[in-house]
Amino acid sequence: MSLLSLPRSLFSHSLSSPSHAITSRRNRCFSCSLSVSKTSNATSLAILWFKQDLRLDDHPGLLQASKFPALLPLYVFDHRILSRYNDEKLELVLYALEDLRKSLKKQGSNLMIRFGNAENVIKELVIEVKAADVFAEVEVEYHLREIMDVVEETLERMASFDRNPGIVLWQTPFYDIKNLKVLPASYDEFEKLQLTVTPPLLPPRLPSAEMELDWGLLPTLDNLKKFVNESPSKWNESWALLKEMSSETILQKQLSKSGKVSLNNSNFKHTKRKRLDKSVFVTQKQNVVGGGTNSVLNALAAYLRYLEGTTRDDWQEVHEKLRTAEIRDGASFFALFGPALCLGIISRRRVYHESIKYEKERNAGFLSPFGYSTATVSASADTVCSMEWYWLLLLRSQLSDGGAFPIRIWRWNGHLIQYTVVGNRGPAVLLVHGFGAFLEHFRDNISSISNDGNRVWAVTVLGFGKSEKPNVVYTELMWAELVRDFIIEVVREPVHLMGNSIGGYFVALVAYFWPALAQSVVLINSAGDIIPAYASPQFTKVRATSGATWLGARLLLFSLRLSLGSIVKSCYPNKTERVDDWLINEMLRASYDPGVLVVLESIFSFNLSLALNYLLEGFKGKVLIIQGMKDPITDSKSKVAMIKEHCPGVVIRELDSGHCPHDEKPEEVNSIICQWILTIESRVFSQACS
Repeated sequence: MSLLSLPRSLFSHSLSSPSHAITSRRNRCFSCSLSVSKTSNATSLAILWFKQDLRLDDHPGLLQASKFPALLPLYVFDHRILSRYNDEKLELVLYALEDLRKSLKKQGSNLMIRFGNAENVIKELVIEVKAADVFAEVEVEYHLREIMDVVEETLERMASFDRNPGIVLWQTPFYDIKNLKVLPASYDEFEKLQLTVTPPLLPPRLPSAEMELDWGLLPTLDNLKKFVNESPSKWNESWALLKEMSSETILQKQLSKSGKVSLNNSNFKHTKRKRLDKSVFVTQKQNVVGGGTNSVLNALAAYLRYLEGTTRDDWQEVHEKLRTAEIRDGASFFALFGPALCLGIISRRRVYHESIKYEKERNAGFLSPFGYSTATVSASADTVCSMEWYWLLLLRSQLSDGGAFPIRIWRWNGHLIQYTVVGNRGPAVLLVHGFGAFLEHFRDNISSISNDGNRVWAVTVLGFGKSEKPNVVYTELMWAELVRDFIIEVVREPVHLMGNSIGGYFVALVAYFWPALAQSVVLINSAGDIIPAYASPQFTKVRATSGATWLGARLLLFSLRLSLGSIVKSCYPNKTERVDDWLINEMLRASYDPGVLVVLESIFSFNLSLALNYLLEGFKGKVLIIQGMKDPITDSKSKVAMIKEHCPGVVIRELDSGHCPHDEKPEEVNSIICQWILTIESRVFSQACS
């Protein structure tokens, strides 16, 4: 988006100064603004469009917009944004907006509430109040960037002003980076820059809102849910129910029916305690921190001081929730504060500042070179630094136009996920990579399958490639639910599901648990065993971590970095030249990302006890298995024989290739897949016509 409100002399191809980052969206470059007051006259007004920045504290956009003689803060209940939120997040939005409005009123301002498409609302307001500029935060998620593009185009078409109002983009710079385009792609190289975290900003003094306007009322939660559910952007009711059906819940029901030992019941029963008067757990589920910025800061203070103990009821509640959420070391921070961070109720920079401030208080003003003195400081500081790295990395991918595929970003459970889509007509196809890979592993499949008349999506699942690697417990069920949600939220229609290696197992799980999402299944050298006479699920949820898994992950990472090239080449027995420098370098790059050791620990707790033949039988749809017969990881001959014996109706294609036939012999695999899709779609069409 162009900086129509700023003189040309005020911007260049660099990231802005720490206090106020403004960016030109159309040119995908960053610019520096010294002041916006030079462009405003005595009667000009700015609109500040709040989206996922629901705070006054540490808000560079607010600082810049406050330099205008008049300011109109705005929040738009846009169904295209809200349809991605679950009920608990909608609750958090309402609590945050209520606090935001109170804080603005204390400064003589107010918060305007509107419902509708953002571009229409903003256009009407610009005309009504004769606004000079609209301030909005830079976004990395694709659906938000799309909305902002539409807003920009709408404003550009307005011809009723001497100068069209423009969108001024801002961001909260964690580091003082001068040029995002030269950001190191590898985290180890980034760390060598030894960048310091910039200090957070205090709320500025705001111009008064002396305007006779209809500021609007905040809706109730029930009315807001009704608004979202009636919107055209919301998926249909049956799919909404699928999203609410977790794999663990389905297994629990099946185990109960069969009389087997149930999954860990503590994960299915939630005992509610009486809500405290000053509780920071404001939602009905009482699982996450919410309210306004001061409420979240209070919870953060309690979290950081966990070791000190407390007599305060509200802090004791935070400590109790911390213990429950600490499913692995440090995981409790994002579990409790993640939604508030994603909604911008508190900034990442503020969290880091408060964490380091407390650490210095504990250590007479010093920071130890050997690490933090408490696990809570480590969890909070490390989490926001990791979040910032991935945000920068993925924003950088949005600025680059040189890739083979258009890169888009989707947020899942608060984490940023990279994906692509190619093609605008035909059946929907979703490609899921294997362990250690990423969407670009389908580099020679995506366009070819698309060119045959299909729309092809490929996703880099959580923990791999350039997608985030948060501190969570990684399981095959978690990854399957990610694929499920991607189909529901992004693709929005049933797909031909295709997966390689462990990605094939994820695909099989999705088809089994939520068969309505799959038109067909294609497994390419899939993980998972064929177990004869497997009649009912035998599964345990327990994923214990230990010193052995901690050590094993580190030894595995060291070994992989030393011998990655030879390991990958063994999976390409006929065409080792396909294992080029690009492929190895991308895998090595990801191995240095923050959080990669947590992902590797999951290898030691994988549970593939749900037999592949059981999953495919439960799907009851069409299944194609493409098996490279020279796979060094599994005995392909035995596996194919078992599939033929125990998976009736499954189509098998044996190839003279290794573990990754889609990349070793892409032309052959693409031809098989395209013919498969054509056959399935022809049958569907014939059935529809009969």
